[in-house]
Amino acid sequence: MFSLKGMNALVTGASGGIGSAIAIALAKQGARLALSGSNGQKLRVFREQLHEDHGGEHVEITCDLSNSEQVEELIPATLDTLGGIDILVNNAGITRDNLAMRMKDDEWDDVIRINLEAAFRLMRASARPMMKARFGRIINITSVVGATGNPGQMNYTAAKAGLTGMTKSFAQEVASRGITANCVAPGFIRTAMTAQLDEKQTDTINARIPAGKMGEGDDVGAACAYLASREAGYVTGQTLHVNGGMAMLS
Repeated sequence: MFSLKGMNALVTGASGGIGSAIAIALAKQGARLALSGSNGQKLRVFREQLHEDHGGEHVEITCDLSNSEQVEELIPATLDTLGGIDILVNNAGITRDNLAMRMKDDEWDDVIRINLEAAFRLMRASARPMMKARFGRIINITSVVGATGNPGQMNYTAAKAGLTGMTKSFAQEVASRGITANCVAPGFIRTAMTAQLDEKQTDTINARIPAGKMGEGDDVGAACAYLASREAGYVTGQTLHVNGGMAMLS
């Protein structure tokens, strides 16, 4: 069940904490991966480790998502190297936190460009080959704060909420061609970033989560592996919340 053998997947932000967990989950199920990110050296190291641990002839494609020209070249590069694209995971994202009255234009623009606009461009570019194949899986990584809001993150929450709405619209446009589009919305996940929190901060966060702890990257990866599978073909336009019960959203 949930085998991805024979499928080709592009994962953006693949060398980050959540991105690498998603890539590993897809690779474990047999997918061949194009690993994308802005740091070529980190991607190369991760690709080599992925091959050593799980096998597969994976490739890395360096791409700066703030550069629209590079974004437009990413899907063609994936098609050239893998021979096709069955799964697109828009995972890459940045934060530029600030209170609204202090937020600079570039802090807004940078987050929208990378977290929302780049995802749109990649979805648009992947639509044609997926429609031709009459199969495709789009998975957009949003966030619990895209549904709940969060002070100091108007840019980030706007991008994540926009990504959810964009996914629903896309899902309706391509459903008849065997393509699904869904979101995975993580809550607090243990990453290198959360590892920098002190004990008091961690305890405060955990107290807000009914499960009593932060999630792991594997929790997000497992959700993506399901939505990428053939078995999830009747699930589209949905958001799968992975947050330990912190926000119980329908």
